[in-house]
Amino acid sequence: MPYKNRRSSYATFILIFVALKILLNLFAISHFGFHRDELLHLVLGDHLDWGYKEVPPFIALLAKITLDVFGDSVFAARIFSTMAGALIIWLTGLITAELGGRRFAITLACLSLIFSPAFAASGYLFQPVVFDQLWWVVTVWLFVKYLNTANVNYVYWLGVAVGLGMLTKYTMAFFTASLIVGILISRERKLLFNKHVLYSALIAVLIFLPNIIWQFTHHLPVIHHMQELRETQLEYLHPLDFIEQQVLVNGVALFVWFTGFCFLLFSFKLRRFRYLSIAYILIFLFLLEMNGKNYYLFGAYPMLFAAGGFAFERLLNRNYYILRTAAILLFVIPNLLLLPLVLPVLPLNRTVAFIKNTQRRLPFLNFLTKWEDQKQHPLTQDYADMLGWDEMAQKAGEAYHSLTPEQQKHAQLYADNYGQAGALHHYRHKYNLPEVTSLNSSFQLWAADSLSAKYIIYVDDDDNVERRLAPLIESYRETGHITNPLARERNSRIYILTNPSPKLNEVYKAELAKKRLQ
Repeated sequence: MPYKNRRSSYATFILIFVALKILLNLFAISHFGFHRDELLHLVLGDHLDWGYKEVPPFIALLAKITLDVFGDSVFAARIFSTMAGALIIWLTGLITAELGGRRFAITLACLSLIFSPAFAASGYLFQPVVFDQLWWVVTVWLFVKYLNTANVNYVYWLGVAVGLGMLTKYTMAFFTASLIVGILISRERKLLFNKHVLYSALIAVLIFLPNIIWQFTHHLPVIHHMQELRETQLEYLHPLDFIEQQVLVNGVALFVWFTGFCFLLFSFKLRRFRYLSIAYILIFLFLLEMNGKNYYLFGAYPMLFAAGGFAFERLLNRNYYILRTAAILLFVIPNLLLLPLVLPVLPLNRTVAFIKNTQRRLPFLNFLTKWEDQKQHPLTQDYADMLGWDEMAQKAGEAYHSLTPEQQKHAQLYADNYGQAGALHHYRHKYNLPEVTSLNSSFQLWAADSLSAKYIIYVDDDDNVERRLAPLIESYRETGHITNPLARERNSRIYILTNPSPKLNEVYKAELAKKRLQ
């Protein structure tokens, strides 16, 4: 069959797995509530700009489209994420075909990826993670297409993909550098020595340029954010933990991607694509050295799954139908059985029971329920971060509406962290709340210039907040707290502060000025 017709027939076949990915997400998409990070990213859609404290602007544009076109429900928020996850499956199948794989290779690669715990967990939440993965996979597919066809159009599309990837998450820069170094080390280095590659690089820089300008005009907040991340989260991570998690995050599909990695590195059949395995080694070592979180590397696995599908197709002759079927079942069924750990396909109570049972029977998976505080919990951190937000907004609304209409005219709403602030912003219409102020995360970019209202509805999860605020206000009273025992925000409290002293506003203004310089 001619190259073009063969690829076209495989493209149609891959749609089966794309549909399966979408169906799985749709089944789980509305269970639980908004994730803490989703609430932040949705807020960005109401404050469009070329950059933010934590992320580039691509996620904000998607948030704006989501809110304007699809609405503000949990289901609506996860439509683009589901589409991105489906495209990752689509492109993985196409890469498998480009490597020379046929239907069995495509089936094994796509099914392994769909049910991999890493991709099931990261492929439905409205976060930059899944879109970052998508641009990594797009970049690999374009590189492979260019190598197979010598069509320079793919080089120019590479520039677009890298530029948009940089506007999505800065990790795109490290992966692109790894691919370039990998190609320079391999025999395919001639790919980079032409004017089209330089023009493509220029396209990428021009697309990313507005964010570069924004970063410099805002005192390079990405550097300060990375420093804060290292001090508060990454310092708890150890190289051995990173290695262990890379082994475990894909479950039994480890044997598929690792076989693919070995084939890329050593097989004569895939020698032209050896730069992909070199790129994986380089980005792995970089993230290991930087104490990166385990999901930073996820975008590099689809190309290895594609190679793994090809490898098993070569190892298992097409006449070995039983062995091929057994391979698919072996590398998919165990991950399917563990799916509720990473994708909310079960109601909350059943999910809690399932996790408890798994912790007892499979203790080597307990890293999934170890939070950033390095302690074990009854839910994964992602699941716990999806609980309690509506309750918080409701109780903040009750506190606000306990004030008289005249008092409400002299009231402000303040939240300590971005999850709390995101929830109060998102549910502000539902509970008729004023706009929230916070100095955490990107909220500081549009925070109120002063905190001087006579009445302040204050939301905080700090156990010492009362001692800290007492000298700065005339009186305060707690009006409620988050009661959900499974929520990460459990015991976050809502206060009404009355007649704050000028010192409170001075402290607020000083902190605001400091943060805006970071």
